[in-house]
Amino acid sequence: MTLRNGRPYLAIPGPSVVPDAVLREMHRAAPNIYEGELIDMMPALIDDLKRVARTEKHVAIYISNGHGAWEAALTNVLAPGDKVLVPATGRFGHGWAEVASGLGIKVELEDFGKQSPVDPGRIETLLRADSAHQIKAVMITHVDTSTSIRNDIPAIRAAMDAAGHPALLMADCIASLACDRFEMDAWGVDVMVAGSQKGLMVPPGLAFVYFGDRAAEARARRELVSRYWDWVPRADPALFYQYFGGTAPTHHIFGLRAALDMIHAEGIEAVWARHARLAQAIWAACDTWAEDGPLALNVADKGLRSHAVTALRIGAPHGTALRSWVQEKAGVTLGIGLGMAEPGDPAWHGFFRIGHMGHVNAHMVQGMLGAVQAGLVALDIPHGHGALEAASGVIAAA
Repeated sequence: MTLRNGRPYLAIPGPSVVPDAVLREMHRAAPNIYEGELIDMMPALIDDLKRVARTEKHVAIYISNGHGAWEAALTNVLAPGDKVLVPATGRFGHGWAEVASGLGIKVELEDFGKQSPVDPGRIETLLRADSAHQIKAVMITHVDTSTSIRNDIPAIRAAMDAAGHPALLMADCIASLACDRFEMDAWGVDVMVAGSQKGLMVPPGLAFVYFGDRAAEARARRELVSRYWDWVPRADPALFYQYFGGTAPTHHIFGLRAALDMIHAEGIEAVWARHARLAQAIWAACDTWAEDGPLALNVADKGLRSHAVTALRIGAPHGTALRSWVQEKAGVTLGIGLGMAEPGDPAWHGFFRIGHMGHVNAHMVQGMLGAVQAGLVALDIPHGHGALEAASGVIAAA
């Protein structure tokens, strides 16, 4: 028998749950793209996008996913033959590096593994050694969705400053924006990339590239930039269509407007605090399960974990078995252990992830944890007892 009938719950680290308010705004007839509401709403929408990232600089919108944001950011400030430093803490650090390589950019990859954050001291050492300043950018993933490691962006900025190196600081905030604290201007970030489908609570399809003055200067030095990826007309359009390099993603824009209204009504500080508290509730449950069984959080230090996603190790075949049971029997979808082992390796079945980003609240988290608890029992996977009570204690203390 299945008990999944009813509304399913997507507990993967993106795409995240789309709020009803966003869906309602998207469920409308196609609008006029030459005059009226859609055109009039853009200046305020741009301002509100900047508020989420804590910046007064620039933002360009692309009809794309996060991979497109990666390429757009690189294309505007780097040329084939330029060199970048990529400190990786999971699959998505490697992914951005691969996109750079595909553009003819020389990549110096510094792999910090799957359970440890970037060491700022190591970054400083590498930059000091680059006395000729061949490295044009440091590309850091704020939160790597595969490992749930959250890197310390201000510490990376401080390391770059201590080395006296002029490289641009580029941050991937696709998983973290509007979930984990991020302050672009205060932290000295030159370029930041994000997507619509995680903390911003809109279906996949929009990507954002934020950039500051140093990045704008780097763009001005580029002799040739792909017309579509060029952020100049998108960030400072003379005509409405230039925001998007062509026809507007009409219904996504309406949905984004609703999502930004929700974020700013709650307040970004409160949004960060909510994500932190719910993440702590999930960790409390996982720590309890781990007391008498194979489950373990991928990142041991709570201070280094993302508040948007939790990566877990449970050993093969338990990861895949648990995900399958929870989805088929309870209607809850957990994330695969992306990048933790090669797909053909039996160890791949020993990982899973819990997404808790965007439109998520206490009862959604408690319901998801209850479904996981039922799966552990049904599959006879050893685990500690009292996990739901532990999570409840964290929530009750809010």
